[in-house]
Amino acid sequence: MILLDTGPIVARETLQSIREPLVTTVPVLTEAFHLLDPASQGSAALRAFVSGGGARVFDLGDEKLWRAFELMETYRDQPMDLADASLVAAAESLRTTRVFTLDRSDFVVYRARIGRSLRGFRLVT
Repeated sequence: MILLDTGPIVARETLQSIREPLVTTVPVLTEAFHLLDPASQGSAALRAFVSGGGARVFDLGDEKLWRAFELMETYRDQPMDLADASLVAAAESLRTTRVFTLDRSDFVVYRARIGRSLRGFRLVT
């Protein structure tokens, strides 16, 4: 399983070649759609990709949303945005540390609570 950040979602071409399950969050999709013109082919392609099962959308719910807010406070010196925090919260829940991102400088710093340990993220290229 690979968590998807905004950059690769907007770029899209590489996503077609990944054969593992892809997961993202609503804050990441919100950020991606903000970057895309709503009337563009890119926006339509993203809607089709997600609705066609290209990526599953992880439901944060209240508990994971509060965890994302806690992470934003912990990493306020970065600063960590809600999209990144939601991916870390999802990673903790899904027990994975693989993330496809273009924000390499951020994700090499973030740590996820996986079980009793803190683990850094393995960046997918």
